[in-house]
Amino acid sequence: MVRSLLIRGMLVGFVAGLLVFGFAKIFGEPQVDRAIAFETAMDDAKMKADAAKGIHDRPEPELVSRPMQASFGLLTGVMVYATAFGGLFALVFAFANGRATKLGPRAVSALLALTGFVAFYMVPNLKYPANPPSVGHPDTITIRTELYFAMMALSIAAMAVAAVLRKRLAPKLGVWEAAIISGAVYIVAVMVVAAILPPINEVPSDFPAVVLWHFRVDSAAMQIIMWAVLGLGFGALTERSFIAKGLYRPRLTPALVWR
Repeated sequence: MVRSLLIRGMLVGFVAGLLVFGFAKIFGEPQVDRAIAFETAMDDAKMKADAAKGIHDRPEPELVSRPMQASFGLLTGVMVYATAFGGLFALVFAFANGRATKLGPRAVSALLALTGFVAFYMVPNLKYPANPPSVGHPDTITIRTELYFAMMALSIAAMAVAAVLRKRLAPKLGVWEAAIISGAVYIVAVMVVAAILPPINEVPSDFPAVVLWHFRVDSAAMQIIMWAVLGLGFGALTERSFIAKGLYRPRLTPALVWR
């Protein structure tokens, strides 16, 4: 069963990747082009100032052309990312289904997608938001990457602790009370972590605020598309497969029974 779930998750992730690529190509790439244009203008101004001082530095050669980055490079990166997350999502679903909650496959999938979006993207992104290519110094790429992944790892760990806490408190306090307490524990934990980790503020003061805003909104939209397709698409396909195999029988609501 795990093998079939893994394949289904990767297929759904592949479809999600296609949708994310289409969105990124239409909405995200224009913001990247504007950011690159800003960076190019800044570099040209610096080169002219250096030339006036008698300093002549040659620009670094472009390893990958911009058209290649915006087409095949973008497609490859998005498809690998989404497909890999689809497989990981399926493995987590295989572990959580029937253990963490008594909900049906579709509800479990949607809940996992929401949890994954919050833990993997939303919380780390609130501390270290996405920036276009021209924002940030090349010398700080390593430390910025390490801090972002540290925030992500701690957010995931806090979410796992909150899930275990909810499961243990539910028999004593009830489902709603346990969910509220565990949610509060997660929020407090990530707030403490965010306060401890150092901030990063490398956005140039003259960088266009509109470009930065649209870039971050588009980045969030791409994540929402991916997690929504994973949660809803994987859940619908898995529930249908479980029903066909006799592994799950949906409960009839009072309205359906009355009819």
